[in-house]
Amino acid sequence: MFMVRVEHVLDSWKTIRQDTAAAVEEFPAGDPDYRPTPELMTFREIARHILDASHALTGMLLAGEENFATPDFRERLKGHMSGLAADAGAPELAAALRNSLEERTAQLAAQPAEFYSRIVTRFDGQKVTRLEMVQTIKEHELTHRAQLFLYLRLKGMVPATTRRRLAKQAGK
Repeated sequence: MFMVRVEHVLDSWKTIRQDTAAAVEEFPAGDPDYRPTPELMTFREIARHILDASHALTGMLLAGEENFATPDFRERLKGHMSGLAADAGAPELAAALRNSLEERTAQLAAQPAEFYSRIVTRFDGQKVTRLEMVQTIKEHELTHRAQLFLYLRLKGMVPATTRRRLAKQAGK
């Protein structure tokens, strides 16, 4: 039987989150509401979405929620939001991103194995284990982190992940 270890999922998410927070810190301070086209979210909105979605969804999991596909899902989600002000600046937002994930991964790591094997209904109606739901939340962040990285690139900046890879290649 193939098994995904909870510790691996949480540790890899922490690495992803560090790069998300770094992108927020590195983005030009005077332009958090930058968007490449009018119909897209701003840089700040994407970062806030990562924070609020991950904090709220993990909060719902930890609270014992098992059905994320109900008509009142978005209303229930609001009860688990981070509480950060909508106009928070980059330093506050980056700190909230780091602190929220540290808090949530500690809470998730403290759960017994049985917690992760329970089946829940995702917002799209799919039945998954709680661990698979955590993986979905992590993948959601990766998707939006890629948007943040694209916005950095559009501003002429190189994301931390690329800088590390280039430094490693230069060291060979």
